[in-house]
Amino acid sequence: MSQDGGGISRRRLLAATGAIGVAAAAVPGVAVAQADPVGRFGAVTVGPGDPRYADLVVGLDRRWVGRPESVRVVSSPRQALDVVQEAVSGRKRLTVRGGGHCYEDFVFNDEVEVVLDLSEMTSVAFDPVHRAFAVEAGATLLDVYELLYKTWGVTIPAGQCYSVGVGGHVAGGGWGLLCRRDGLVVDHLYAVEVVVVDAAGRALLVMATREPDDPHHDLWWAHTGGGGGTFGVVTRYLFRSPGARSADPARILPRPPAELLLSAVAWPWEGMTEAVFGRLVRNWTGWHAANAAPGGRYAGLCSFLLLNQRATGEIGLFTVFDGSGADAEELLSRFVADVTQGVDVPHSALTRPSGEHGPLERYAEPKRWSWLTATRHLGTMHPRMLDPTLRGDHKSAYHRTGFTDAQVATLYRNLDGRDGFANPFAQAMLTSSGGQVNAVGRTDTANVHRDSAFKLHIQTSWSEPSDDDANVSWARRFFAELYARTGKVPVPDERTDGCVLNYPDTDLGDDAHNASGVPWHALYWGENYPRLQRVKAAYDPADFFRHRQSVRLP
Repeated sequence: MSQDGGGISRRRLLAATGAIGVAAAAVPGVAVAQADPVGRFGAVTVGPGDPRYADLVVGLDRRWVGRPESVRVVSSPRQALDVVQEAVSGRKRLTVRGGGHCYEDFVFNDEVEVVLDLSEMTSVAFDPVHRAFAVEAGATLLDVYELLYKTWGVTIPAGQCYSVGVGGHVAGGGWGLLCRRDGLVVDHLYAVEVVVVDAAGRALLVMATREPDDPHHDLWWAHTGGGGGTFGVVTRYLFRSPGARSADPARILPRPPAELLLSAVAWPWEGMTEAVFGRLVRNWTGWHAANAAPGGRYAGLCSFLLLNQRATGEIGLFTVFDGSGADAEELLSRFVADVTQGVDVPHSALTRPSGEHGPLERYAEPKRWSWLTATRHLGTMHPRMLDPTLRGDHKSAYHRTGFTDAQVATLYRNLDGRDGFANPFAQAMLTSSGGQVNAVGRTDTANVHRDSAFKLHIQTSWSEPSDDDANVSWARRFFAELYARTGKVPVPDERTDGCVLNYPDTDLGDDAHNASGVPWHALYWGENYPRLQRVKAAYDPADFFRHRQSVRLP
C-alpha cells in the first residue's frame, strides 16, 4: 500500500514524532476499570466471502459502500484496542462505525481496509467509580433514553431519531429536542474513554475527564464537538451534569419534563404565494432571534418549520413543548399564533410525510403525552430511515438572525418547483437552537456555535442511483444561491455562524462550492480549530485516525 494509505509509514512516524516532541511523551496509557473487560463475545472478523459482508460495509446512506479486507465486530474496549493495534502494526487504513448515520463517506470508502464496528457495544450503566453514567459508543439513542429514564428517571438532551448511534452524535456536539432547556449533550459529558495511538505506534486506552487537573483534560475537551474519526476510537462516554456532586444516580443528570405537548399544522402548497411563504418564514425566524437567550418561559420549546419541496404538497410546523407548567397550553397556543400571524392561507393537519418525518395529522390540536411515550413516538416516526435503498444529500447553517429578503425569495424559488425539480422528500428544515445552548461560552467546549437562534438543514433523499446527479445538483444550487452574498456558504458574521458538524458536507472544502475564502474547518469550529489541532498532534501524531474532514495536524 502507499505510504498515505492508512497505516503509519516509518517516514511519517518519524516526522510526526519530531513535530510533537514532549507532547507525545505526555500521553501515557492508563488502566481503565471496565465493567465488561472480556466482552459478551470474542471479536468477529467478517470478510468479502462471508454472506454478512454486504450488510456490514454500507451505512444508512446507500451512496457510501466500502470494500474493506475485513469488518471487525467487537464487544469490549479491550477488543477495540487489539483491532486498532493490529491495524497500526499492519499499516492498514482503519475507520470506525458506530450507529451508521454518517452523511458522508468517512467510514465506507475505497481506501478503507479495516472497519472497526462498535455497533454491538451497547451497554448503559452507572459507573460508581466516576459517579457517572457510562454509555458504550455503539448504543443507540432510544435505548439510552429508555434505560436512563426507566431505571433512574433522568435523561441526556441528545437527538430525536431512535437509531442514531451515540458514538458520532456526541463527538459532533449532540443537538436534541431539549436543547433550549438543557443545552447540548456535550454540556453533560463528564469523561471519554478513548483508544489512541502514540508516536511509537502503540494503541493505548485513555480515560479523559473534564476535571481541570486531569492530564488528559484537552482530550475530553476535543470530544465536546471536535467530531469523530480524528483523535482515536471512543469506546465509552460518561455523563454527569456540571455541578452534580451527588452519588445518587437519580440526581446527576437532568430530569425530563413529565409531559410533552405536541402540535403539528400544515399549509397546502396550492395557494402558497411568495408573500405568504415569506411571512411565515419571517415570523418563525424572527421569533427565534428574539428568544435566543437562555431561560424564559419558552426554554422548553423546540420547533421545526418544514419548508418542503412543492411535490410534498404541504409546508409544516411541528412543535414540541414542555407541558409541565400550568400555562403550557396557553404558551404553545401563543407561539403558534405568533408564527401564523398574517399568514392568510388557512392551516390544517399535517397529513403528508415531511423529509424524514412521517405524517402528524393527529396533532392539529395539541396533544399531551408522557415524556417517554412522546420520545418513543417521535424517535420512531421516521419511515425513511427504514428504507434499505435510502440515498441522501445534506447542507446546513447556523443563523444568528433571520433571512434577508433576497434569501427568502431564494428559499421560495428553490422549493416551488419552477426549476423542474420534484421530490416529495426534499426540504429546507429550520429547527430551534439558542436557549441553554447559548449559556455556554464559545471556547468552553469544542462546539463553538453558542450564540445562534436556529439552524437550517437542506436535505433531499431518494432511492435510485440514477437520481443522484439531479438531487445533489439541486442541493448544491440551492445552498449556493441562498448564501451567494457570502461566497456560497454561511460564513461566521452578524447573520450566520458556519455549519453543523453532525451534518457533514465535504463540498465545504471544495473551491467550486465554497468561494468565501473561509476554510471548511472555520465553518465548523471557528476559533477552536487551533486547539483541536494541538490535541490531534498530542494524541494522534501520525494521523492514523483520519477522513476527509478530520482535524488536520498543525
